[in-house]
Amino acid sequence: MGPIEMFAALIAGHALCDYPLQGDFVAKAKNRSMQIPGVPWWQALGAHAAIHGGAVGIITGIWWIGLLEFAAHFLIDDLKCRGRLSFNGDQAAHVVCKLAWVIIALQVIQ
Repeated sequence: MGPIEMFAALIAGHALCDYPLQGDFVAKAKNRSMQIPGVPWWQALGAHAAIHGGAVGIITGIWWIGLLEFAAHFLIDDLKCRGRLSFNGDQAAHVVCKLAWVIIALQVIQ
């Protein structure tokens, strides 16, 4: 897979994981500032980040880039939930990560 195809696949995977696969429950439960009683925010956010990490690992074919995505996605979404990033800032940060994963993956693959 070339760099443009990989980037496009990562963006499509992000859209899939961040919108239809997240759902209303996870979108609310992952927010430490407005917790759902009885639901640990970190567990919901961790599950959401794991879905993203899995998608990135599958698309790049490099498992540890999936772990990097897990960590980055967890941090970025937590910053958004705590009001430190806007919605657009959150999405821009995710796109920058996808670009970084492509650059890293191409270095590893070559």
